[in-house]
Amino acid sequence: MTLQGKTVIVTGAGGGMGKAAVALLLEEGANVVGCDLNTDLLDEFKGRTDFVEYNGNLLEEETVHQVFKETFERFGSIDGLANILGIAQSAASIEDCSLNDYRKIMDVNMTSIFLTCREAAKYMKKQQQGKIVNVGSVSTTRPRPGLQCYVASKGAVESFSKALALELAAYHINVNILHPGPSDTNMLGQFSADSVNVDDTKKEVFEKSVPLGRLLKPMDIAQSVKFLLSDETNMVTGAVLHVDGGRNI
Repeated sequence: MTLQGKTVIVTGAGGGMGKAAVALLLEEGANVVGCDLNTDLLDEFKGRTDFVEYNGNLLEEETVHQVFKETFERFGSIDGLANILGIAQSAASIEDCSLNDYRKIMDVNMTSIFLTCREAAKYMKKQQQGKIVNVGSVSTTRPRPGLQCYVASKGAVESFSKALALELAAYHINVNILHPGPSDTNMLGQFSADSVNVDDTKKEVFEKSVPLGRLLKPMDIAQSVKFLLSDETNMVTGAVLHVDGGRNI
């Protein structure tokens, strides 16, 4: 399985899962463009000819346009898009969720995917090929109380991706969904209510909910992103891949 010479844009590259995906894709021979609001974690990749970091807000149409334009001008193709960008919701009853909270979660988790997929389609249609991986969440299958806005945003990712897979199939563009389970990243702690101990919640709530007995590591997700971007999945589209240690059961 190789991505030698392929060009992949990774959103959310400044987080734990995103950085792991960037590192693995580079190791597999891909050209990688890592995008995020904060790209400090990507400093170790600076100076490589096969890597570009892009610090910007992917909710701005012009920023998204520039990311894809500059990527194509530098590398000559856009073969893959991995949308790993996302934010959590602190567990709260619906009465305590403001409209601004809801809109922010929907914007970051879904609107950014709409904008980047729309831009990717322009290039991939001309190439008559491409792979898009949109990261959702196991919570769409196994929701938790107090995460209603987050679950809605990730459910939208799944539905949108399936519709897009059907729309783009005639152009040999694959669109798939990856649903991670509870992962040992900084983001996991952000799902806890403000009044609880984050470490205790990770251990007693999230880890115990995984049948295989441990939290996922960023590399577990990165390996699955690599698989869905590879030629081994040329006949896979509109699929949901659960990488959750059995949490979806």
